[in-house]
Amino acid sequence: MLEAMDLGCMRAERPLFKGLALHVAPGECLFVRGRNGSGKTSLLRILAGLTRPARGKVLWQGLGISQPGSGYRGQFFYVGHADGLNGELSAAENLRALQSASGDAHRPAAIACALRDTGLEGKEHLPVRALSAGQKRRAALARLLATFRPLWILDEPVTALDATAHAWLARAMDRHLREGGAIVATSHQEIALGHAHKQIRLEP
Repeated sequence: MLEAMDLGCMRAERPLFKGLALHVAPGECLFVRGRNGSGKTSLLRILAGLTRPARGKVLWQGLGISQPGSGYRGQFFYVGHADGLNGELSAAENLRALQSASGDAHRPAAIACALRDTGLEGKEHLPVRALSAGQKRRAALARLLATFRPLWILDEPVTALDATAHAWLARAMDRHLREGGAIVATSHQEIALGHAHKQIRLEP
């Protein structure tokens, strides 16, 4: 599914990591561990095609992710430190826009389910800018359920979540893995998955 070969990343002429290789198959979760400044976010941005590596390559189904015909952009969700939501739209409107941009037929049942599962029922028509930090994070994570993409790239996904939402996310990740999806994630907090997972550690 997702593979990286001989990856290197520089920051201010200083190497964050080099010679990094990874492989994530369907049904697998890879946690990226390391201290602050070790390059975890940089690695996830490279895997999402948002940053070019200093060296090496990232492959999706055997094709380079920037290669014409790879179709990679429509195969993953990236949830970073920013929520990536339009603050003037409601959570429901953000999810409808996502479905439209993804080429999905409008599926209101999937949106209703995503909002219910993330605890946003009753808040779904408020503009996102009016939500609390935790509610905004849950609205961002609701995108994972509104339409299917096989790969989730999650950078500190439990930030601003309370214990209930934290437990919901662990269940959602487990379900995604059972359905043959794959996940690459960073987290300073432990996410208790019932599904087996592996990890790599970056050292500055």
